[in-house]
Amino acid sequence: MNAVVPPHLKKTADKRQADSPRPAPTSPKVHIPKVRRPGFDFAGSGDSVPRYWWDNDPVKTLLLAALSASFPAGERFFIDSVRHYQDRITDPELKKAVKGFIGQEAHHSREHDQMNGFLQERGVNLARLDREIQAFMNWMRKNLSPERQLAHTVAVEHFTALMAEEFLLKYDALDQMDPRMAPIWAWHAIEESEHKAVAFDVYKAIGGSEFVRVTEMMQVSIMFPLFSTLHVVQLMKEDGQLGNVKSWLGAVNYMWGKPGVFRKLLPSYFRFYSRNFHPWNHDARDLVEKAKKKWLGDWA
Repeated sequence: MNAVVPPHLKKTADKRQADSPRPAPTSPKVHIPKVRRPGFDFAGSGDSVPRYWWDNDPVKTLLLAALSASFPAGERFFIDSVRHYQDRITDPELKKAVKGFIGQEAHHSREHDQMNGFLQERGVNLARLDREIQAFMNWMRKNLSPERQLAHTVAVEHFTALMAEEFLLKYDALDQMDPRMAPIWAWHAIEESEHKAVAFDVYKAIGGSEFVRVTEMMQVSIMFPLFSTLHVVQLMKEDGQLGNVKSWLGAVNYMWGKPGVFRKLLPSYFRFYSRNFHPWNHDARDLVEKAKKKWLGDWA
């Protein structure tokens, strides 16, 4: 016979259950990263792509150009940091996810390398930025432990997933871009969301330190905005746009004012510091599915 629980005790029990820590979810099986091979044709775009292909705005366009310059070297570093621990992974689903992660990141590196070459030919000096990022990645390989290198990947993957989901996919940034440039950013954003938990799951699987994870995010939170800002300033100066106050103020308003895309992702950023954090606590699968239908077509 089932015992009857008094209402006041039931409420207390329900509250305890709600307040008790819940195990962090692992990457859904349906989100084992799918490796796509889009093969964007930047050479075929020629001179018809406008100089400032995002909203006809120098700061916005050159911000994405600066980020693109960092991707080839950065994503090779991410692959290496995860691959270092690949043999220690025993979970078959996580093994598949790692392979998907490596495949997606390898294609990101290749496609952005092609895009960077296209922009370089049009006078945007991304080769210098690529060399600076490569030198920094090499420094980390030499001076950081494998565990901290993986923690660096975990931190940056959190940044890039938030930017992909809350910046590129949620708002109208992609619609404001030239239609020949928007697809690579849509594809990249979708895949950043798909594989956002893989490095984190590997880090947890190998028993990575919480102290290292959190302190590395603190360092990344300084370096990522600092490098990005310096690179945009350099590109704006080379483009003769450094004194374009209207573009600077417009970009600052877009990021921090209205709609304030960076400001609005701060709560999700700070959740990283919780011991119960997991990337899939922020579930943007509905947003990603809509973007797939709109931007990826048959190769979604």
